[in-house]
Amino acid sequence: MTKEEFLFHLQGASITALKFAERYVKDKLETDFKYNVILSVSTDDPSLTQFDLYPEDQGIIKLDLTDTEVVDLLYRKDKVPVWIDISVLKSSKKSTTFNLLCAGRYTDNKKEYYYNCNGSGPFGIKGPNFPLHYVAGEKFRLHNNFIFSLKDFITSIVKFIK
Repeated sequence: MTKEEFLFHLQGASITALKFAERYVKDKLETDFKYNVILSVSTDDPSLTQFDLYPEDQGIIKLDLTDTEVVDLLYRKDKVPVWIDISVLKSSKKSTTFNLLCAGRYTDNKKEYYYNCNGSGPFGIKGPNFPLHYVAGEKFRLHNNFIFSLKDFITSIVKFIK
């Protein structure tokens, strides 16, 4: 995959994740995108020699990146993570911010991408974090859910690092 193809997949996945989130949230989601990237979320077996592994990335979080900054960060030696889960985190009057949770295994083999069969390359479209007492069919506001999501996110990172 070239850098341009990776950027194309990131932009397409962003639009798809935004459209998916709009089914559930009341917020107006802007099309100026920012990204929070959580690197090497997976637990990777070093014996899997077909992948490049970056264990030093564990626990690294990059905030408020542009799409080109994401590509520059994740595109390494012509390889990208085998999966990248994308979901809407929050929205402001100016932009929509996505979380990108990334595998620690990098490949240039498209057959290794978890979501390649649906045309999104390594990107898996996920819904926004639902509020604790979500009622099916009722839309919710992201900002009301953000503190809960942030708390959950920090708790999960702390557990992951331990």
